[in-house]
Amino acid sequence: MPPLKEQTPGQGNVMVVDDNPANLKLLDDMLRQHGYEVRSFPRGRLALAAADQEPPDLILLDINMPEMNGYEVCERLKSSALLSDIPVIFISALNATEDKVKGFRSGGADYISKPFQFEEVQARVETHLKLQRAQQAERDLLERTLGGAVWTLLELVQITSPVLVLRSHSIREIVLWITKKMGLREAWQYELAAMLCLVGCIVLPNDLFEKAYGGQDLSSDEDQTFRAHPEVAAGLVSNIPRLEVVAEMIRSQQTPESSTLEKSKPGARMLHLASELDRRIYQDVDLHSAVAQLRSSGEFDCAMLDALSDYSPTEAKFEMRQLPMRELRSGMVLDEDVVALKTKLLILKGGMALTPMWMERLWNFARTSGVPERVRVQVPRLDGIGLLSKLGRVPAGTKAKKQ
Repeated sequence: MPPLKEQTPGQGNVMVVDDNPANLKLLDDMLRQHGYEVRSFPRGRLALAAADQEPPDLILLDINMPEMNGYEVCERLKSSALLSDIPVIFISALNATEDKVKGFRSGGADYISKPFQFEEVQARVETHLKLQRAQQAERDLLERTLGGAVWTLLELVQITSPVLVLRSHSIREIVLWITKKMGLREAWQYELAAMLCLVGCIVLPNDLFEKAYGGQDLSSDEDQTFRAHPEVAAGLVSNIPRLEVVAEMIRSQQTPESSTLEKSKPGARMLHLASELDRRIYQDVDLHSAVAQLRSSGEFDCAMLDALSDYSPTEAKFEMRQLPMRELRSGMVLDEDVVALKTKLLILKGGMALTPMWMERLWNFARTSGVPERVRVQVPRLDGIGLLSKLGRVPAGTKAKKQ
């Protein structure tokens, strides 16, 4: 992740919204003279559209404007996952206490009365920019801390079972699609929960996981063992500070409504849906049929299902490695034919995905006919967690990517 850009006092991207041309020009000129980047708009709708394309660091907002007043503009900003963290300072001739209270209730961070002194405007702008930078620095630290902890867990999972990494990436992709389509806030929590929802399966034998995930019949003991994996994962995640809600999402992923933490229920519902959809994809059910099956069951959130109407899975990413036999795992894909050393018999063909059955075949041949010491395979690649746009808003000057 790139380091934060250092900002000195007087720097910042400020948006000014006022229908009075004289006030607009005065604030624009004064802010520019003190080193700020400024964008000025006479209407709230224009400002909202511009902020959606390129979020500012701070907004100076008039209240009495045609079409949409300042309170409405502020409420719209605060309802957007992309723009909600931008501090809004009202500048208005409305000086009554109830007007100021209404401004704060709509989401304003500060209130300046007209006529204003520019020294006051500058002082308040710089104060809120400093607070914004401090909050962003905290988000960046949180991102690195959480990202590092999650990365360590995923590395351990990959060593033990690459197939778990593939399924985790698939579930994460589904969850990210839903959160973007529905415009959900706190998307980083859903993303982390998706990446870690199967980490409890690390304690299961690979063949049991593949049997359960593939929809095969399980004995009572096997079913009970598999269904315990959310509790194992939640126990691991709950040890990481600030992930209490994420841990509860994971714990209640099989029965979302049983969660005792209300904030975790939407995430648990999403994990339930994403994992059940991924299990069908894993079983080679086509996506349209899989979504239809889930909808007909009546168990899943209709809005989340609707968000998947135009979803299309992307292919998993792999990296080539030359590994000794003892390090081969289910989920890896052979990048070359494997031939017995003594008999020259083809054991497994390049392009095959390793499963417990094919692994057993390899080991049997290794004992009787000999196999190459090292085999070239494609291993599922761990991509970056990508939390920057979730823990904090898109930095000013960066185009927001539309879904």
